[in-house]
Amino acid sequence: MNWFYRLGLFVLSVLLPVAGIFSPKVRHFLKGRQSVFRELIEFRKLNSGPLAWFHVASLGEYEQARPVIAELKKTRPELKIAVSFFSPSGYDNVIKRTQPNVDFITYLPLDRKRLAVRFVEIMKPELAFFVKYDLWPQHILALNAAKIPIFLVSASFRSDHIYFRSNGFFRKILFELDYIFTQNQQSIDLLKSIGFEQAEIAGDTRFDRVMATASNPKEFPEIKKWVGDKTTIVVGSAWEEDMKILIPVINSRPDYRWIIAPHDLNPQPMKTWANSISLNSSRYSHWDKSSSVEVLFIDNIGMLSSLFQFAKVGYVGGAFGKGLHNILEPVGFGLPVIFGKMKKSEKFPEAAQSQREGCGFEVENELTLRAVFEKLEQEDFYKKSSESARIWVNSNLGAAGKIIEKVNKLMLRK
Repeated sequence: MNWFYRLGLFVLSVLLPVAGIFSPKVRHFLKGRQSVFRELIEFRKLNSGPLAWFHVASLGEYEQARPVIAELKKTRPELKIAVSFFSPSGYDNVIKRTQPNVDFITYLPLDRKRLAVRFVEIMKPELAFFVKYDLWPQHILALNAAKIPIFLVSASFRSDHIYFRSNGFFRKILFELDYIFTQNQQSIDLLKSIGFEQAEIAGDTRFDRVMATASNPKEFPEIKKWVGDKTTIVVGSAWEEDMKILIPVINSRPDYRWIIAPHDLNPQPMKTWANSISLNSSRYSHWDKSSSVEVLFIDNIGMLSSLFQFAKVGYVGGAFGKGLHNILEPVGFGLPVIFGKMKKSEKFPEAAQSQREGCGFEVENELTLRAVFEKLEQEDFYKKSSESARIWVNSNLGAAGKIIEKVNKLMLRK
């Protein structure tokens, strides 16, 4: 199977430049990786000390890694931290701003043996972390060959993952890992079913992350003044399918303030939505603070996670389409959260758990969305839901601390 995998990656590396002629996304994917080794060599020349490497698929996994990175830096301040991304969208979001505790940000090279070995040889990490389930076999084999401890954090497995479907190459890759920290019992049970015992439940590190944000959100005095004492709804990562059911509800509640952060910052959808909304609206970049608007479109990156401080209720988009975005961001502020009915709910276990906890509400259409709003407008129901959110978050804090405490113990044995 290893040979088939390597052959597949070789063929892919040949085909990608051809595909790049026709696809801007593929061109961007390839262009970002052109200078990986040169930049890494330059970084290690200037920073030759001990280093920890974190690999994440995209922005969501990076958010899960951040509390672990912060905790590791707290206990091992001498460590340099390097983070690699597979997704250009994740890389592009993070590279724009200085990242606390992170010393180097890069792309992960294609998972070919030659590239993986070179990447590990140049980086020379003291330890390596992968997040959730974005495991790249050749890089893991290269780390193992160099006797570098490998940890998987915030692991969330399903029975349909390739590691559990058959006993072959990909399952063996799991056994190259030194230790796995899972989000839930289901993942532990799946690992035990294949004989992997070096694992424990640590929880979802995103709870640590959202609590850190909620405890110290960015300040937006002009938005705070605009919101005043008005009931405010923050819509995060809105897609067309979400806005289709939201707009009638927005039009029916002119006394509310509505903050909408679209998934896509292309101005055209925002213009289309604004034309369908009967209330006055503005894009944040064009906002005249003296004008009277009820709806504010956030047309930039970086504000959303802190905007939930102004909300009474959060709505998180994406469920009707490619996938639900992070519902834990509003929950971290003690907010009830509404989201669409998912096509693949098993990929987002936190959504089902939020409903069991009493702070998450799944809607199918405009009718069910209106019904949820009417419930949340009842004071007693709202207080109970909000308190459920706070209890849920508080009961799941500390995952990053558990992980690093165990990692440091395991490293002492090496």
